[in-house]
Amino acid sequence: MSKNIVLGLTGSKKLSKEICDILEIKNEEIKTQRFADGELLVSPQISVRGQDVTLIQSISCPVNENLMELLIGIDSLKRSSAKSINVVIPYMGYSRQDRKTNPREPISFKLVANMLQVAGATRILTFDIHSDQTQGFFDIPFDSLKASLFLLHAFIKKTKICDFVVVSPDYGGVKRAKEISQAFDLPLAIVDKRRPAPNEVEVSNLLGDVNNKVCLIFDDMIDTGGTMIASSKLLKEKNAKEVYILATHALFNGNAVENFTNAVNSGIIKNIFVTNTIENNFKIPNLEIVSVAKPIAKIIELLNTGHGSMSALIKDLISDIKQEIGQCVIDNAKN
Repeated sequence: MSKNIVLGLTGSKKLSKEICDILEIKNEEIKTQRFADGELLVSPQISVRGQDVTLIQSISCPVNENLMELLIGIDSLKRSSAKSINVVIPYMGYSRQDRKTNPREPISFKLVANMLQVAGATRILTFDIHSDQTQGFFDIPFDSLKASLFLLHAFIKKTKICDFVVVSPDYGGVKRAKEISQAFDLPLAIVDKRRPAPNEVEVSNLLGDVNNKVCLIFDDMIDTGGTMIASSKLLKEKNAKEVYILATHALFNGNAVENFTNAVNSGIIKNIFVTNTIENNFKIPNLEIVSVAKPIAKIIELLNTGHGSMSALIKDLISDIKQEIGQCVIDNAKN
């Protein structure tokens, strides 16, 4: 491999170390100092002149603190003459504020996109951006990987279940669920969700057959968990055999931890699979953490060599999952 420096900021220290271990490179230090008035000073502790640098930071809670630390970190690398600054943002905060829904509202994610580019980022990688079209906010290379495939792979490996229904918890997630169901020839179900008021969820109807079937609900994030839990209850009411949650970003805001704990303990939800795009120590029964370190490491390697294809990496993963499902079917038939 050509030289590449990987630096992890406060929000992604553990993930950064895991990536460096996979790449078999040193986890270099970038220091963040906090002054008495709240100002931040971020500086790499090694020379980055003429080097390709990968900076890793999730814009998660505390969102504004982590965003400002990232912007200052990018600026410090630019002013230290780094050759390129590849920014990995596992969870992209502010991405839900991508349009005006009411008069006099900002489009905050466009503002964040501008700030990242002005700071000096030369490429950005994230997971499951909330709206695919917001990639157009950026005038630099921008990639959003779909973690649903990694979650599905982990689910099959752990449970050995290969016959299930792919469920979208709302109409907004239909595209994601449909892609999975078509790729692996699996049945699809859609929950009819409505929001009668802010932070309130109402589910009343289900499109698709889930009777006596294992259901996998796919989503990009778990925020307060209202949608996921309400959808899981509806599936159980429709006589679903088991319900599993597969979501990329584990925010677990508000009373989410308590609500999911109750849902698991009462048998509404069997297991919850999330990634480590957000680093937290949630105490929820049957919670499985799936690391995204390996795909990030592969992409860093790809960027280092200067040739290769991200889509090829995804095709390889789809092929691996299909083989896993095929083997699962064979094993289940033997049993």
